[in-house]
Amino acid sequence: MSSIPKIVILGAGYGGILTAQRLQKELNYNEADVTLVNRHDYHYITTHLHMPAAGTDSIEHARVPISKLIDEFKIDLVKSAVKDIRPHEKKVILEDGTLSYDVLVIGLGGEPETFGIPGMREHALTIRSINSVRLIREHIEYQFACYKNDSKASRMNFVVGGAGFSGVEFVSELADRLPRLCKEFDVDPGVVHLYNVEAAPTALPGFDKELVEYAMKVLKNKGVSLRIGVPIKECLPEGVIIGDGEHIEASTVVWTGGIRGNRLVEQAGFEVTRGRVAVDEYLRAPGFDNIFIIGDSSLIMSAEGRPYPPTAQMAMQQGVNCAKNISLLIRGKSLEKFRFNHKGTVASLGKGEAIAVVNGKKWKGWKAAQLKKAVDIRYLYKIGGIPLVIQKGRFF
Repeated sequence: MSSIPKIVILGAGYGGILTAQRLQKELNYNEADVTLVNRHDYHYITTHLHMPAAGTDSIEHARVPISKLIDEFKIDLVKSAVKDIRPHEKKVILEDGTLSYDVLVIGLGGEPETFGIPGMREHALTIRSINSVRLIREHIEYQFACYKNDSKASRMNFVVGGAGFSGVEFVSELADRLPRLCKEFDVDPGVVHLYNVEAAPTALPGFDKELVEYAMKVLKNKGVSLRIGVPIKECLPEGVIIGDGEHIEASTVVWTGGIRGNRLVEQAGFEVTRGRVAVDEYLRAPGFDNIFIIGDSSLIMSAEGRPYPPTAQMAMQQGVNCAKNISLLIRGKSLEKFRFNHKGTVASLGKGEAIAVVNGKKWKGWKAAQLKKAVDIRYLYKIGGIPLVIQKGRFF
């Protein structure tokens, strides 16, 4: 390494922003040059995106200016898109320049996994960024406006593909919003249909049968038509083909069926599984002592030999460990192994409803919904303290 190591962090998601913030605390002045690269000048809270996508909350609650989260005297923020990662040259190619590094952190986030379903990538909407969320919200409102002019039945059919966390949380919020849209646009609620389609035999993997059944009951009571254990065979410009050939005509299809690692990671030459790199016990890419991969593009196995899902909780803990290991690395000390501490799981089911497992105890209904709010507020406090909690927190 050079006398003053250059550390480059790609991506300001959960993992990237926690890495940057912890490096501010871990490193002494002039101990390293740290650069954070992000496409936008804001950090967005991915686990909150389902609400503004459905139109039940403001987009502003889901994003925070990065300038409020980092000390710009200690960390340089480069607003740019990453085009290429060249591990053997220790370079990152941006859309408007090149960065060299001694230590690289790849936290670029994932991409929708369509599992090769024909037409899904071309015709479905996805919840993956602030801009995609804005598009979904405006698209749904546009369908209501158009329906008043052409009475096209498919405009009032909405299909959500996938009944994991993102799918169930989004469909719950949309079910809450649709009656208000009907009233706003003077549309008969009886012509509106909301479908949640899932190929797996059960929804919400990771929860036990009791909580899943409770969640499905909540969705049914909200008017959601559940198609669990029924795969989407094809996505069309006007709907989906499911199961044995049933055609659901719909002008709106939102795909939440899976996440894979960022394509740039595979293009860089790393060995991947669905775009994810099996990192070592210190979160490093195999064969590279100076490259850490965290978040959606990293693959970590549990003690049972099963891959952990790429959650926000995982990425946050990786960010903390990654920053610690970078400081140890540049000081020539032994690194600390990453150990995931699963603190619990919470899934929102719309206003006043949720399911949760925290410290081995199951929660559902209003109490679980309060736990969800507590989790969100805790994250805001972690990255921005009380001022950010007051500004962005949802207390009611």
